[in-house]
Parts: sequence; structure tokens; C-alpha cells
Amino acid sequence: MPYPSAEPVPLRTAPKTVVIDPMEDTGSLEEGLDCFVDEEEFSHCFTGECRISMLPVLYRISQTLAGTADLVRALPVVLEVMRQRPLKMQSGVVTLYDCQSGTIFIHDSFGLSEEEKKAGTYTQGEGISGKVIETGKALIAWRCRTGTGAEDEAGTRKKSSQKPRSALFCVPIMRGRKVLGTLAAERVYMNQKLLKQDVALLAMIASMLAPAAELYLHEHIEQVRLESENRRLRNALKERFRPANIIGSSKSMQEVYQLIHKVASTRATVLVLGESGVGKELVANAIHYNSLNADGPFITSNCAALPESLAESELFGHEKGSFTGAMMTHKGCFEQADGGTIFLDEIGELSMTIQAKLLRVLQGHPFERVGGSKPVKVDVRIIAATNRDLAEMVLAGTFREDLYYRLNVFPIVVPPLRERGSDIITLADHFVMHFARENGKDIRRISTPALNMLMSYHWPGNVRELENVMERAVILSDDEVIHSYNLPPSLQTSRESGTAYTLTLEEKVRAVEYEMIVDALKSSSGHMGKAAEELGLTRRMLAVRMEKYGISYKTFRASGGEALMVDD
Repeated sequence: MPYPSAEPVPLRTAPKTVVIDPMEDTGSLEEGLDCFVDEEEFSHCFTGECRISMLPVLYRISQTLAGTADLVRALPVVLEVMRQRPLKMQSGVVTLYDCQSGTIFIHDSFGLSEEEKKAGTYTQGEGISGKVIETGKALIAWRCRTGTGAEDEAGTRKKSSQKPRSALFCVPIMRGRKVLGTLAAERVYMNQKLLKQDVALLAMIASMLAPAAELYLHEHIEQVRLESENRRLRNALKERFRPANIIGSSKSMQEVYQLIHKVASTRATVLVLGESGVGKELVANAIHYNSLNADGPFITSNCAALPESLAESELFGHEKGSFTGAMMTHKGCFEQADGGTIFLDEIGELSMTIQAKLLRVLQGHPFERVGGSKPVKVDVRIIAATNRDLAEMVLAGTFREDLYYRLNVFPIVVPPLRERGSDIITLADHFVMHFARENGKDIRRISTPALNMLMSYHWPGNVRELENVMERAVILSDDEVIHSYNLPPSLQTSRESGTAYTLTLEEKVRAVEYEMIVDALKSSSGHMGKAAEELGLTRRMLAVRMEKYGISYKTFRASGGEALMVDD
């Protein structure tokens, strides 16, 4: 059989394998050959072949490989040389090794049967190619036949019937210490020296093939794997950021989901509005990964974090040497997002200069890198977000009106957490499960008092604040329950915090009214008219209340000190 496979074609006798280093004069080769033929047979060259005629062939192969780094173009030349005189190989096989998957596959060959071609995938250590890949050393397998086709129990053969049939030898294709594949051949030999020369010759050809083989593996095997992994990660991101994975089922969030669904399949510019911490970036992710350009890049730029001096460079790039420290050409966020989506977070923080350049990009004009004159045109979808009121900024003159209308094509307002009702509980449960798994804790539920505290809090930091609160609670929890005392003091009621009121409602109202009157008189230096105007009262109403609490305006005019409350 020309080449061993996972299911080799049965032979009459098992081959004897010899491991050799073709660059060294080892005795193992001669020892392996002695058991097959007489030494007298090797004293003459029955074929009349001479390997000095291989010099022009080697030159042809070297010129082919020097002229192209393409393994696909170079291999036919190498295999044709092996097939023709003076080598006259009966078969030849080139295999490549995918080290990541551990598979060895036939890349090109001649002289193989259809059955051998179909069984042309191996693993390390399997068959001759697998052993060569595993050891990094050349191997020779002799195929011999006897008159009866059988061996005796001692494993010896009758010397009178022994005739050399063919030798199958395989050498590694190596780049440094890395095995990239194998080069194997088979032919009939009557001359020991000729066999050794051919093994060394194939080893030389294999070393010449190594650079092209390494390049081929990188471009066709590793590149395919990287693209496959990239595709898998993108699909995972798409699954993660689909609208169904944005937690919440309140009516206000259902409206947001509908808007995402409608705008995702379009190319429209989207403006995501909402308070800080509501999840505007999650909405932008959901739009991108459900859009037509979901396979393109998704680039995020936080405009609030860009210093004005570097904002233009970060967004639009710069040329080498355009300013001090510009050691190389830099592609900005817009170029990086070409073919995909750019998310401009906190866009209300951009300066008027950057706003003008951004407007031109939104209008479809090309832009230039900082220090460059070559126009750069990109195909990018823009999603912007801000927690500021851009309409008020336009009236104040701090945001360009034309840019505002360009951005405000399809606005999506993400509601604050305090307006999302039961979503607070759903989100809290999600965060508890996430942080419990992350911290190796088994937390089963949130107690009812803790849930009441979560629902009654006004959440100025929105979902981001809730996430931080629940992470803290998981860390502090000592059992399987999140208790009210695991929550921060800002969420706790007067009972949990031990700060219950000691005054009645009437007493509290009197104390507040007294403090406000005193403060107004102090700020007006005892002037009754000004104090009454500040409090929103008439002068007569203020006098009645001052009399009720025993407060005299003269006290504040004379000394500027505080009046004392007297009993009625």
C-alpha cells in the first residue's frame, strides 16, 4: 500500500519499520535491511541509477519555491519530480498537520487508490505519518512477501524465498522544532545506498517546502479557525444582546423593545436618551446585533472621557508626525467601525469644533485624519446617547442645532428604574443569582422587608446603582437569604436604621416652620417685608406666625443673633 491509513489495506506480511535520521549514518537502517536481502545483492546497482543527476531537479524545485510562497502551486512540481526519472516513485503523499485539532490530512498525492484517498485523515501516532508527526523523525517501512504469504511462529522467513518488494519512507516537514506535516514516497529498491540517498533527498525537499507549508497552514487552517471562532463569538454576542435579554417586562420597557425591533433592520441614526445608569449602551448593543451589519464591528467611544485636544484624533485618527507623540498613523473610531456601528456615548459633551466635523460625516462627506489631506470615507451606522437635554443645550447655544436634528432621527427614551415597577424585583433577582454564582455562594431568595425597601427607594443611579447594591448585599449575606440589614443605609427605613421619629407630625411641622422664619429674618437682617417675600407670605401673615413663636424682628436687627422660641 502506498500510504498507511486509519484502516490500512491488508498486506501478506507485516512491514518492519525502521526509525532513522536521514542526515546521519545510522546502523539501524542497515540492520533493518539485512533481514530482507543478502549483502551480495547490494554490492551491485541493479537499476543502474545514479543520484548525481538529481542536482538539476533540486535546482528546479528550489527555483519553483523561490518564485512562489504558494504551496498549492509548488506541490505539483515537487510531486511530478518524484514521479518521473530519476526518482521513479510509485506513489507520493504530502500531509499537513493541524496542531490545534490534532488531525493529519492528505493535502496532495499521486499513485493512491480511491480507498486510500478517502481514508486520508489521521491522528498523531496513527500510521507512519502519525508516527513521524509524533517523533519528528523519518521512518522506513519495508514491504516483503514470501512464497506462502505466511510467517512461522518465531517470526522468521525462509531466506531463499525473500525478495524485496518495496520501501515506504516518510520524512517530516519541519520549521524549526515545529512539525508542519510529512512527505512520503514508495518504490522498489535493490540498492541500500540508493534508499539512503532518497530519504536524505526527500528530507531536503521537505525542508524547502516548510516555509510554504507554514504559510498555507496559517492562511487556510488557522485563518479559517479564527474566522470560525470570530463568527461564534459574534453569534454569542448577538444572542446576549438581543432585546429579549434586556431584563424587564414593564409597559415602558415593552415600548422600548418595540422601537428596537423596528429600527434595528434599518440604517437610520438612533439617539438613545435617558438618565445615567438606565442601560443606554445595552440598547445600542441590541440594535447593532440585530441589524443587517451585525457581522461588522461595534465600536464604542465615550465622548465625556475624551480631552478636547485628543477628541478629534480618537474619533477621526491622525497621521504619523502630525503632532508631538504621533509616532505612527492611527485609525480613529470611525475607521475602525467601517462596515459596522459606532456608538457615541455622552455625545452632549463634545466641543463645538468636533460637532462641526461630526456633522459632515453624518451628512455623508469624507473626513481627513489629523495632519492628513487624504479624504477617508466610511460606511458606518451611528448610534448616539446622552443623559442631557440636547434641546435645552441648543437653546443655550452649547450644541449645534443642525447636528441635533441629524442625530434626532429616531429617538429612543429609556425609562428610569423608578418608573419600571416590578422590573426592580426582576433585576434584583438577576443580579443576586449572578453575583452569588460569581462569589461561590448559594443564595435562594430576597426577604420581604428587603424587597419592600428596594421598591420604595427612588434609585437616582438607576440599574447601575441597583447592580452595585445587590453585589454588596451578596457579599454581606451570611446565609441563603438577602436580608434588609444587608442593604446599604441609604435604602433602610427608620426601623431598620434605628432612626425612628420622636416627634409627632404637628411638632415636626412647627419645628420646620420656625426654622424657615428664623432663616428668612436672618438673611434679611430683620426686614419684615423682605422676609415675607422670601417665604411667600404677606407681611401680616408673617407677623401672626412670628407672634405665635415669640420671634421679634428687632433681635435680628440689633445683634444678628438667633431668636429663642418661647412658650405660648
